[in-house]
Amino acid sequence: MANEPTSTDINALLDDLDAGIFREKLARALSDAAAGCVQHGKAADVTIKFSLKQIADSSQVDCAHRLSYVVPTAKGKRSEENTTKTPLYVGRGGKLTLFPENQGKFEFNTKQDTQRA
Repeated sequence: MANEPTSTDINALLDDLDAGIFREKLARALSDAAAGCVQHGKAADVTIKFSLKQIADSSQVDCAHRLSYVVPTAKGKRSEENTTKTPLYVGRGGKLTLFPENQGKFEFNTKQDTQRA
């Protein structure tokens, strides 16, 4: 545990934000922006903004993640903006995770009952 990194694993975080939907939205925005850029010869813009706010007095934050993009069109541009929130735990060194670092294992009864009432 002492050798575990204390920085946020960005790949794991992107999978956790908005239950994985944020990663899909980002991929779609980048693809749409790139296609519009090549098709119309104009610049495109994709912006991600993270806002963190502590939840009460806990070691959790509410992470608001905003994705906005501008895609060029033949006669102008189109844009979209989407903001969602995901509660995250803050671990050692500020590491952001969906579950706490000290999450224990749940002990379930693995012995199956062979008799039914």
